[in-house]
Amino acid sequence: MANRNLINLESASKAFDIKPLLLNVSLGLSEGERIGVVGRNGGGKSTLLKILAGVEPLDEGRISQGSSVRVGMLSQTDSAAPGATVREVVLGEAATHEWAGNIEVRDVLHGLFGGFGDEILDRNLHSLSGGERRRVNLAKLLIEELDVLLLDEPTNHLDVEGVAWLAQYIKTRTNLAVVVITHDRWFLDEVSDNIWEVVDGDVKEYEGGYSAYVLSKAERQRQVGVENSKREMLVRKELAWLRRGAPARTAKPKFRIDAANMLIENEPPIRNDAELLNFATNRLGKTVYECQHISIAAGDKELLDNVYWNIGPADRIGIIGVNGSGKTTLMRTLVGEHKVSAGKLVTGITVKPAFLSQHLAELNPEWRVLEAVEHVAKYVEIGSGKELSASQLCERLGFDRESQWTPVGDLSGGERRRLQLTRLLMDSPNVLLLDEPTNDFDVETLTALEDLLDTFAGTLLVISHDRYFLERVCTRFVGLMGDGTLRDLPGGVDEYLRLRAANQVDESKVEIKQSVSSAALARDAKKEIAKIEKQIEKARAQIADLHIAQSQFATDHEKLAEVMTELAIVTKRIEELEEQWLLTSSLYEQHSPQ
Repeated sequence: MANRNLINLESASKAFDIKPLLLNVSLGLSEGERIGVVGRNGGGKSTLLKILAGVEPLDEGRISQGSSVRVGMLSQTDSAAPGATVREVVLGEAATHEWAGNIEVRDVLHGLFGGFGDEILDRNLHSLSGGERRRVNLAKLLIEELDVLLLDEPTNHLDVEGVAWLAQYIKTRTNLAVVVITHDRWFLDEVSDNIWEVVDGDVKEYEGGYSAYVLSKAERQRQVGVENSKREMLVRKELAWLRRGAPARTAKPKFRIDAANMLIENEPPIRNDAELLNFATNRLGKTVYECQHISIAAGDKELLDNVYWNIGPADRIGIIGVNGSGKTTLMRTLVGEHKVSAGKLVTGITVKPAFLSQHLAELNPEWRVLEAVEHVAKYVEIGSGKELSASQLCERLGFDRESQWTPVGDLSGGERRRLQLTRLLMDSPNVLLLDEPTNDFDVETLTALEDLLDTFAGTLLVISHDRYFLERVCTRFVGLMGDGTLRDLPGGVDEYLRLRAANQVDESKVEIKQSVSSAALARDAKKEIAKIEKQIEKARAQIADLHIAQSQFATDHEKLAEVMTELAIVTKRIEELEEQWLLTSSLYEQHSPQ
């Protein structure tokens, strides 16, 4: 049986002023589909989502929606009532016992907030930061019973752990249709089965996730004989990364990729590390930064304690850690904006750092983009005797000849960030420190930035929640574990997530053991055991029904596949409940009177 059709667009057109965003577009969304939306900023991605949600009318064409289809949308703004608390926004009028006994609600609250205590739920929404409010709105949507989930940049303000959790959560909601706009290409690969590219008023459809999209786009360009050599070079370079750096990512494509692979058979490595190292050593010498048993504090909070860390020439290091663990403060310490509270920081005498922070520098709003860059320098050396003009560097970072004459005051947040980065690079730094450089960048600009960083011969330090970007530009990883330590991560982001998961399990055990007296703990554990046993019994009854359904639909392959998927979900849930039962039983035996 085919999946139920949920939303259809027929000959849809939409324009703002004289700029057409959608021209005669027809597409459909079915139950369980996972769509990633890509395209240039301002190209119509968010408008397409608003049209699907029914909050933006069409100029021409028709949108139809199935009966009783429930649609939820996460936009880049929130509309909560003044004075509303997190509890009211996320849980509505539900009593504590109603939501606390729901494993899915608890999973969402833990995944996005790290817990569900009154301290979080009773906070006023408008006292929260923009990132915290975004998590609240996302939690509200995930808890609701929806058929269609429309997400506009859901990974903004989520750390690496939060992004990994959200991807896993979406993948378990098998009947939920998801359409997501994001510049996070790792997330796109994890959750998307198809890509919609919004370009020049059209929506081009590609099968597979982001990796498949890159391969398929290269094949389309080869077939039509694209002459734009610059764009083709960037696509080929990313193909080389996908093939050499992460071959497992090409497992999702559903089309023949042999022709696309021909494009990169003789493609050189994405960067010549030996050449970069030689160039960087000539400019930097042997010492960049040496952290000799340093400690770093922010107010009364100690962020790092007794850390020894050596950063050398041409190192390309990704810095990972939970929000609040001290990543930005560490960067500020390295560039001299924050002092160590103990130990010694040694900086190489030839170090010339450039720090891209999360705060945008104030510039004269009447300057043109090119003027703002040329105020720093008109030419910059990029190694091997090559140089770029200010205009050429602007083009590399997405400012074409026309937009270089745009007044700074008219730029968007993402464009201002690109301008800030361009100005930093024009100053010829040999150490580049980037704090969340990918915020507000579209995928094409990110690809161009990665290509530019491939030619950077100095030392590179990057903080980013964008896992794809980190793995693409960095060769080493360190983690701030939230306990005052800084740890080398030979296994990269995967190793960090494993360590954090193990630490959270240990912390939860300690909290459970220390929070209440033994007698009270024993009583609570006994109640929890009874509740878990009921849940296990209910899940086992579901398993029995699903086994019967297996026999009934033995000849209906599509229906059988649905049953098998549901069977896998329920089986995994039983395993989780049994693990919870064992832990709770152990606590009960430890604290119950003998």
